[in-house]
Amino acid sequence: MPELPEVETVRRGLQPSLEGARLTRVVQRRPDLRFPLPERFAERLTGAKVLGLHRRAKYLLAELDTGETWITHLGMTGRFTVGAVTPGAFAHAAPADEKHEHLVFETGAGARIGYADARRFGYMGLIPTAALEDDPWFRGLGPEPLGNAFSAAWLAEAFAGKSQNVKVTLLDQRVVAGLGNIYVCEALHRSRVSPLTPAGKISRERLERLAVAVREVLAEAIEAGGSTLRDFANVEGDLGYFQHRFRAYGREGEPCVTEGCRGVVRRIVQAGRSTFYCPVCQR
Repeated sequence: MPELPEVETVRRGLQPSLEGARLTRVVQRRPDLRFPLPERFAERLTGAKVLGLHRRAKYLLAELDTGETWITHLGMTGRFTVGAVTPGAFAHAAPADEKHEHLVFETGAGARIGYADARRFGYMGLIPTAALEDDPWFRGLGPEPLGNAFSAAWLAEAFAGKSQNVKVTLLDQRVVAGLGNIYVCEALHRSRVSPLTPAGKISRERLERLAVAVREVLAEAIEAGGSTLRDFANVEGDLGYFQHRFRAYGREGEPCVTEGCRGVVRRIVQAGRSTFYCPVCQR
């Protein structure tokens, strides 16, 4: 599933075509994705102006001048494309999926934005903008890890008294919004915190390192265009390249890259998810 950097990459790719644009035509080719699309979805979007394009956790939010916000979650294989032809030649061409294009959005400036989703695990909604924070999709979400509310102090408060391991705790969207398996593994490795450590037992000094590592790994991943695992591609069809910078994720049996460490990356399973870490330098 696309994580925060991938969703932010898509947002930035859509922004030039969508933000400030008016939707003049919306083609809806099926009544549902993962969930049924909102009643009169295409009709309610047609004629609306996109005032701003934002991201909250792993959601894309298009604020409309109608007083509603168009919400998109990409699920496993959801993908936006801009234009009828994918520009550029890439090292790993994304597969063509026109047969899975379920929605088309056209703007007054002539942009064509398609939404394809082979497995239909993504979903869309229309929510009154003033009621966003009270909607079940957003209620209770933790702070954005790149925002001012996220800090070692916040982690100390959120982790207090928790015996659950730090890896699974960080995946809880009520603790930090938008973090997923890949970037939690990477942040824990960079901060040298073991994924097995109970969250409530981590010292303030190590929480400082962890908070910095979370910010750094997300910022670097966004700069690199995200990570390509299975189906993620940006709006131009280009694949993310942060996977070439992984220090732990997917490197089972390989030497740890931490300077001076002679450990080997190990894979374990926590709460049904693969965790990659170095048992030597992550303690």
